[in-house]
Amino acid sequence: MRRSNFALRLQPYLLEELRKAAEIEGVALNQLINVAVAEKVSALRTEEYFRERGRRADRAETLRILERAGQGNAPMEGDELSPEWRKKPGRKAANERDSAKRGQKKRAAVK
Repeated sequence: MRRSNFALRLQPYLLEELRKAAEIEGVALNQLINVAVAEKVSALRTEEYFRERGRRADRAETLRILERAGQGNAPMEGDELSPEWRKKPGRKAANERDSAKRGQKKRAAVK
């Protein structure tokens, strides 16, 4: 593995926090910084990956698959949605809107 040096300027308080964290973790400061940077880069790449997948997604096909999911199978204990989830603002409106769109598509397919 190729190594390179990079002068990193940190605020004194941040450097002190990093030193404490490295000590608690039992690793060298350099190792802690390498892992932290690798985790951040991974998170950014993962976010971009899902954003790109979302752009390519076929919403109608996804909803069609989800409508079939679980049909004929009784819900298992723990599968139910919490009452708090249903009370969140916008949930009912969004669910009704999606249901209306599906109904329109079904009626259009029957014609």
